[in-house]
This record gives sequence, C-alpha cells and structure tokens, in this order.
Amino acid sequence: MALGPLLHDAIYKLEIGVGVKYLKWGLISLALVMLFVGYNWRAYRNMNTQEAMEAAQLARNLAEGKGFSTLFIRPFSIYLLTNHHKSVILAGAGTGADPARVKGLHPDLTTPPAYPLLLAGLLKIMPFPYDIPGAGGTGLEKAKIKKYFWNREGRFWWYPADFVIAMFNQMLLVGVIVLTFLLARRLFDNAVAIMSALMLLGTELLWRFSVSGLSTIFLMLIFVGLAWCLTLIESRVREAKGAPSTPTWLAAAAGLLVGIGALTRYTFAWIIIPVMLFLVLFSGPRRAMNWLAAVAVFAAVMAPWVVRNYQLSGTPFGTATYTIMRATPAFPEHRLDRSLQPDFHKYNIGHFWRKLVGNSRQIISTDLPKLGGNWTSAFFLVGLMLVFKNPGINRLRYFLLLCLPVLIVAQALGRTQLADDVPEINSENLLVLLTPLVLMYGLSLFFLLLEQIELPIRQLRLAIIAGFGGLLCLPMALVFGPPKTFPGCWPPYHPPTIQQVSNWMKPNELMMSDIPWAVAWYGHRQCVWLTLTPQNDFFAINDYIKPVLGLYMTPQTMDSKFLSQWVWAEAQQRSWGMFVIESAMRQEIPPAFPLKFAPSGFMPEQIFLTDWPRWRRSNP
Repeated sequence: MALGPLLHDAIYKLEIGVGVKYLKWGLISLALVMLFVGYNWRAYRNMNTQEAMEAAQLARNLAEGKGFSTLFIRPFSIYLLTNHHKSVILAGAGTGADPARVKGLHPDLTTPPAYPLLLAGLLKIMPFPYDIPGAGGTGLEKAKIKKYFWNREGRFWWYPADFVIAMFNQMLLVGVIVLTFLLARRLFDNAVAIMSALMLLGTELLWRFSVSGLSTIFLMLIFVGLAWCLTLIESRVREAKGAPSTPTWLAAAAGLLVGIGALTRYTFAWIIIPVMLFLVLFSGPRRAMNWLAAVAVFAAVMAPWVVRNYQLSGTPFGTATYTIMRATPAFPEHRLDRSLQPDFHKYNIGHFWRKLVGNSRQIISTDLPKLGGNWTSAFFLVGLMLVFKNPGINRLRYFLLLCLPVLIVAQALGRTQLADDVPEINSENLLVLLTPLVLMYGLSLFFLLLEQIELPIRQLRLAIIAGFGGLLCLPMALVFGPPKTFPGCWPPYHPPTIQQVSNWMKPNELMMSDIPWAVAWYGHRQCVWLTLTPQNDFFAINDYIKPVLGLYMTPQTMDSKFLSQWVWAEAQQRSWGMFVIESAMRQEIPPAFPLKFAPSGFMPEQIFLTDWPRWRRSNP
C-alpha cells in the first residue's frame, strides 16, 4: 500500500476524526500534570497538623496488621479506658493487669476509621519507606538521611510519605472536580460545568487542603456524591422515570455516603438531618420508605464502630464524645486531652451557650463570606433570590441551604484548640465542604447576568469570562510567584530530629512529648502527650501505668507565652513552666525527676531527657 494514502488518512483523523478527541484529552492531561508539578514544586509543605499525622500513623498500624491501635496516647484516653474498666483494675491488682492498654497496643479512641483505612491501602503499596531503621552512634548519618529523606544541599526538605499522601489527596481532588463537572452539566449547561471545574482546579484553598494530609478532600468527594444521589432521587420522582423502588435504593446510597462521611469525621453525621428533610420534602409518595432506607443504612454503618467504642471506653465516640467541652473556660486549649483526672463538674450549661454563640458569631462574620474559597460566595448569596426554571436546581439548592445552618452549628460546637493551632486548614473547617456546590451556583448567576449584557463582538464575552476566572484564581496564580514556600514545618516539626531521638528508644519503650502525634508518625514510637504537671500526673503514668523513659519537648512548649502559660499556670498548679526554666536556663534537672541525662546540642530550643545516655551506642 502506498505511503501517501496512509499519511493522508492519519492527518485526517488527527484534524477531524477521533484524533481530535485524543489530542484534546492529551493536552488536558498534560496541563493537569504541569499544574500538579508546578504547585508541589512551589507550594508543597510537609504535614503540620496534629490530625493529619495521627491519621497517618493509624493507617501505618493498620497496614502493619496492628488494627486500630495508636502510638499517640492521650492521658484522657487512659482515663476513659481505666474508668470504664474499674472492675478489671480491682480484679487485676497485683497481677500485672493493664487496663490503660499502654503496655501493649493502645486502642485508638479519637479518630474515625474510614480515612485511616483508605490511607492504609495507600501505605501498603507506597513505593517510599516511611520509617528509618535503627540509627545509632551520635545521630543519623548523612547517607541515611539522604536515603530516607528528600534533601536539598544536605538539608531536610520533603518527607516522602507525607508527599505520597498529599499526591493521593490531589487525585481525590481531581475526582471532586470531575463529579462537580458532571453534576453542573446535568443541572445547568456546558459553560457552567466547564467553568465550575476550572474554578475548583484554581481554588488555592483546596490545594492547601490536599497537601495537608487531612481527610477534607475525601469528605468533599463524599459530599458531592451525596448531592448526586439526591439529584437523581428528585429527578426520578419528578419525572416518574424508572422503577418505583429506584429512589429507595438511591436513598439507601445517600445514607451509606453519610455513614462513611461520619466515619471519616464525626461531625459529618449532622448532614443526615438535611438529607432526611430533603427526602421528606422531595422524594415523592414513597417518602416514608425512602427516609427509612437512608436512616437505616446510616445507622447500620455507624453501629459497629459505636459499639466498639462503647465496649472499650463506655462512650459512643471515645474522646470525641467530649468535644463540646473542649476550648471552653472549663477545659481551655488542650487541657482535657492532657488530663489524667478531668473534673467535669467545672463544665456547665453556660459554657455550652458561650461556645455556641461565640463561635457562631466568628463563623458568620469571617468564614461565611469566604465560603467557596473565594469571593464567588457573593454571587451564591445574591443568587438565593433567583428562582430557576428547572425544579431540580431549586431543590438541590434547598438542600445546600439546609446544610449551611447545620454545619455552622456543628462547626461552632466542635471547635477546639486545633482550629487555633492551624487556622483555616484544619479538620474542624466544615463549611469548606460546600465549596463545589457554592461555586456551581455562584457561577450560574454570573452566566445569567452575562447573558443580559449586549456585547458587540463574541470575543468580548470570552474576554469577560477569562477575566472573571482569572480574578477568582488569582490566589492560585500568586503561588507561582516569589517567594517559594519552604516545605519544612519547623518549628516545631523536624522529622530528622524526631527520628533521631526516637531511634535512641526501643520500640516497646514509652516516651512523653508535647508533639506525640509527630513522634508516633515520624519516629514510630509509643508516645504519651505531655501531662498537665511534671509531678502528680507524670508520676501517675511513670509509676503505676508504664515507665516513661524519654521526654522530648520542642518549641511547642519552649516558646510558650511566658505570662499566661508559665507564670499564671505555675500559680494555679505546678506546671511544666518551672521545669523548663530550671532545665533550659539553669542547666539543671529538678532533683526528683527520674530522667537525668540530656544530649548536647538540643537546648534551648528543645529538651530531650532519658534514663541513661542512649546516644553513646546504638539500640540493639
């Protein structure tokens, strides 16, 4: 066969036939890859939140076959376990009983299981090592650091496991964008769908969540899937299409999604309220059956985990059961989690109302205007006064409006010190989950207004759309300008140092730290949170539960506020403030403290104390 016809046929397919389709998707894929590479090169950061590291170390334990056990131990978790098993304590007196479950695998009583399970599958196949084998001598050799860390000019740069988890979440973000595109195309048109997808891709807030290691992007994917289920239910009922049982099966799927979301983040369970109201209002004559199917599946998904928690601690959600008490005058900051004997009598109904009203005021004044990740929320709020011709659009918007007050209340009551430690990018930011739908409705109003303007040439319309999109994506665009983000999160997290001190300890030995979640994730060692006091609480764990053989304190404590967190706390009860002053300033350890040995080169930024100079030789 002559070469000419073959070449002509190939050119024809490339310009007019299926080649155009492949070329288009190839260019889109290339643009996505370039965006991923560019953003991570310019703005990637290692994990810097407690929740992300806690979920990651839980996932590693699951991947290693250790079940839902944690290396990050809260004193409050010890209290719940021992308080629920008082009979075990009495029966096991003198027999070596371990009601606190610290001598072996400590069960996790804080983090819901769905996201760690998802990460466990990832870590099982992860191509990078996330634990350094025992390093001895005077510290980690440069060769080992280069092997297990990504360095720049001999300095720690990226932690591989953190980066892989971030890339996984970025893949989930692509899933969110695709689902939102399909939903917008079903409800509106191609213009709104394409613009919604592009604006989600250009929302810098979502990219920061993706690299944080938090479960937010996964939860957002669940929420968009839930919106899809409700949209299909409404359209099937309104148009009388399909089998009569189809809406019931879709309602069951909605209940399943809410259940999985609640097992990803407990506060997501509140979404079942808008779902039930939507089904009652818009699921047709079989609304009772549909409502029952959603609630029954939701309850069935939640029940095993609730029963497990109750059997372990006597509470349905473990330490999270008491979230409403956190960050109140009764238990400010992280005081409840660090309490070995919390006094619940200090909490009263006044604290509840103060937390609800005060946090709701802050959410409405600061978070609500930023709903959607940019100022598209203004278009969304104005668009609430519009009535669309398509009833499905109006009814899904009603669901979105029902979610708003529910999530505001849930976020207000669920707010803790975590939201202050890392503002905006934290697991307690629930309103961000509405971003895809808010963007979709806000952009629909923009295109509706644009249609009312008579433009002399078509190119001017495209210029307006491009300019509008450019303004929305401006924060994302500025990421690629100077200065470049430093990926490290020091202070207080420096993985090489954390792994250095952790490798001085044996795997079955207990440490105490002010960043135990980081020790658990980077150091792979069992670590209890710094107790409220270095006297009674410390010795209650050291003498009666399990010996504490290493104490590691970072700028998280060393750089605390002198007056409020040291002087006043010292006046109320002997805290770690005086301990730090004596250790760092006077260069001497308090006489009664059992850990006397400290390596050189740590003070004054950090303190590491242990029972013998372990750094002089490698652990066996």
